[in-house]
Amino acid sequence: MGYGGHPLLEDVDLQIDKGERVCLLGRNGSGKSTLIRLINGDIRPDAGEIQLRQGCRVALLGQTVPVNIVGTVLDVAQGGMEQTGATDGRREWENALAAKTILSRMDLPSDAAFENLSAGLKRRALLARALAAEPDILLLDEPTNHLDMDAIAWLEEFVRRYVTTLLFVTHDRTFLQNLATRIIELDRGRLINWGCNYATYLERKAVALSVEADQRQQFEKKLDREEAWIRQGLKARRTRNEGRVRALLRMREERRAWRERFGSVKLMAQEARRTGKLVIEAEHINHDWGEGPIIRDLSLTITRGDKLGIIGPNGAGKTTLLNILLGKIVPKTGSVRHGTHLETAYFDQLRDQLDENRTVQENVVESGDQVIIGGAPMHVIGYLRDFLFSPDRARSPVSILSGGEKNRLLLARLFTKPANVLVLDEPTNDLDLETLELLESLLLSYDGTVLLVSHDRAFLNHVATGTLVFEGDGRVTEYVGGYDDWVAQRPAPTPDEKAFPKPKSAKPRRERPKKLTYKERLELEALPQAIEALEAEQATLHDQMADPAFYKGSGAAVGAAKSRLTALEKAIDTAYERWEALDAIGAE
Repeated sequence: MGYGGHPLLEDVDLQIDKGERVCLLGRNGSGKSTLIRLINGDIRPDAGEIQLRQGCRVALLGQTVPVNIVGTVLDVAQGGMEQTGATDGRREWENALAAKTILSRMDLPSDAAFENLSAGLKRRALLARALAAEPDILLLDEPTNHLDMDAIAWLEEFVRRYVTTLLFVTHDRTFLQNLATRIIELDRGRLINWGCNYATYLERKAVALSVEADQRQQFEKKLDREEAWIRQGLKARRTRNEGRVRALLRMREERRAWRERFGSVKLMAQEARRTGKLVIEAEHINHDWGEGPIIRDLSLTITRGDKLGIIGPNGAGKTTLLNILLGKIVPKTGSVRHGTHLETAYFDQLRDQLDENRTVQENVVESGDQVIIGGAPMHVIGYLRDFLFSPDRARSPVSILSGGEKNRLLLARLFTKPANVLVLDEPTNDLDLETLELLESLLLSYDGTVLLVSHDRAFLNHVATGTLVFEGDGRVTEYVGGYDDWVAQRPAPTPDEKAFPKPKSAKPRRERPKKLTYKERLELEALPQAIEALEAEQATLHDQMADPAFYKGSGAAVGAAKSRLTALEKAIDTAYERWEALDAIGAE
């Protein structure tokens, strides 16, 4: 399977057995997403075949959010069920209830318009669509992208408990270590089965690359000797062995067929002159957006060399905090003071700095063909090779790049500018593991200051010297160290105040009898109609309260309606939880 040049996939054989959780690794652009799409049936192979067990349902969560999806979140979830035939043989209300159960577990509003959701919530909704399809094999292509830590932890737990067979691509090493039962890797078109965990894979991979390098070095020496022999004078040509000539021709053919690993990423940040000891000082910052506070009474001092991680749920205000600290947004109250000589380089998670219609080269240097690196000129094509862009790829439009390649390009663009403050907003999304680890090494050796928003737990553990955590209701608390250090230091959550409250499905199940009693069977049968009645009353009440004339009535009537709405929401949640519990017992 290929798109010109070397094939992306060459004589690939893969078998996935029921119950396996297989992680697919490989560099950006190596063909991982192509293999996933082949298995999902989105594209056909140039040769070979893909066989699925009869009746096998496959569902995919891709890297990107499709632009043509509209409707409510419930519509999206039910659409996934219809695509795989999960709705066959069931009544309409049963399909709706199954979809609502998934949405409840994922803490998603079923009546919200999909097109109005944030990027993170859209990913969660698409994941809900894949899960609602009740697949026999679930395909996940970078599933943790744009999910917050709570959602990632929930996804890990959900996959362990409910997903039987899984093939997934991820850059999240913690997610990989916690879930994968087997690792496979795409390397230069070939699929390698490592059959081990991630730590063992790293050891075996290093040994394999070393052995390959030694073998090729010996091959090159032998080829050089044979080439020298064939070029000898008349006497050698009269006496040369024809078998040896044929062997040389075979060696030449083998050498031409080699597929070289295209170097390694070379990351080097250009540091500007040092800042003063003080970099940023914030005093009593308060900021709100919409109905509630984002930041409440935050005071913070950032000094030269700090590497500060910022943690929080999607939509908590992490990017807003960055912009306040950088002076791009003025807080409602409080003040921000900058130290001397600040020169900032900003990596934005939405890649707004990239022009999709221009080439890779033009996105790094707008005119000319040179960049200044380390005070010396360098040809942009050579510079881009350090970021694994071949000359042909460097002249290609950005629109054809994979997500990981776009992030590498954004890093290449970022590091052409001298800076003493690096601001990285979700830099790890879509990066392959090799580039991710090199970025870690660069940040660890970087003498300047780093502000880092990330949901990658391992990345935060390795890089951050301190963390700022959004803990709800505008509280932003500073902790020493990375993610694990925060987990160890944070106060134990209370029922009314949790740092990251887990979704409903993450709660441990209480021990129950394995069979429903007669009374519980009757209750289970009656619950769908009861839920429908509660939701109908809720919808009616919403319509009444949406009418401005409603608020012209007595204050008592308005207060009673609000109280009833709150009670209905609690009753619906309780009914869904009860239905899930009874249904789980009945399924055992």
